[in-house]
Amino acid sequence: MNTLQKMRMFVRVVEAGSYTAAANSLDSRTGVLSRAITELEAHLSIRLLNRSSRRCALTPAGERYFGRCQKILSDIENAEEEAGSAHVLRAGMLRMHSFAGIGQQYVLPAIVQYRKAHPQVTFELTLSQQMPQLARENGDVALISASSLSEPDLVAHEVGVTFSVLCASPAYLSKHGTPRKPVDLLLHECLLLESPAFDAHGWTLHSLGETTEVRVDGPVRVNVPGSLAVAVSEGLGIGMLPVYAAIDGLRDGTLVRVLPNHTVQASNVYVAYRSRAYVDARTRTWVEFLRAYLPQVITRDLSLLESLT
Repeated sequence: MNTLQKMRMFVRVVEAGSYTAAANSLDSRTGVLSRAITELEAHLSIRLLNRSSRRCALTPAGERYFGRCQKILSDIENAEEEAGSAHVLRAGMLRMHSFAGIGQQYVLPAIVQYRKAHPQVTFELTLSQQMPQLARENGDVALISASSLSEPDLVAHEVGVTFSVLCASPAYLSKHGTPRKPVDLLLHECLLLESPAFDAHGWTLHSLGETTEVRVDGPVRVNVPGSLAVAVSEGLGIGMLPVYAAIDGLRDGTLVRVLPNHTVQASNVYVAYRSRAYVDARTRTWVEFLRAYLPQVITRDLSLLESLT
């Protein structure tokens, strides 16, 4: 067994979390994997893994080696695909990461459209409110909403700008009244959206070049825009919703925009993928598709918002 094969087994054990899970995925035996990694450690004169009865944990040296192995194996795979078929899209899995709300509203419909042209490509879509770590999580492409993006390991393309608006249910406003100016929010129940990108309690409102900051609080805090939209529509309070999470409720009347001359939390939308020497055909065509598709749907929703306000 050569070093490259041992590296592949080592990476699979780390990704799977145990020898048993890795052996099952590789249709091999735990003893074969254990012996390969032991030989790899002897060759390197370092310990890569701390073993227990159930899991394997990387040592500090193992963590560094794991990152290098991922890059080497990815470069080999991509180089082979690039050399073998530079322009033909092959069947296979594309691993997509996205923030939860924007992924549900934009990425899933994009997948539907993309697969009409490329039905041989399958997707694994991971939705999270955390900044994706594509190299660590073995991802291919990410859709990220942030004020800025400076990640040296990523190639990022800005595809649009979006923002949040304040919304409440008709029942809530009928019972508690409608805020007329930002300071009125202090008298209301304000629902909080947790995000690594900003302070959930600190709402910065923008209108006609003026900025107003208020500190709010309320009975419910969630970390997914879609869940916040449900809480707002159920009358629990006023919430700060990204346009893509608010647009359906505003259209069907279950949500009402509050302080309609103000916007909150503007952010850029980026399509990002790992910086590497070779980009496989699946990733390349998917990124090209998103760069054409997303600006259209973002502009569509912003135009619809204006017509509903």
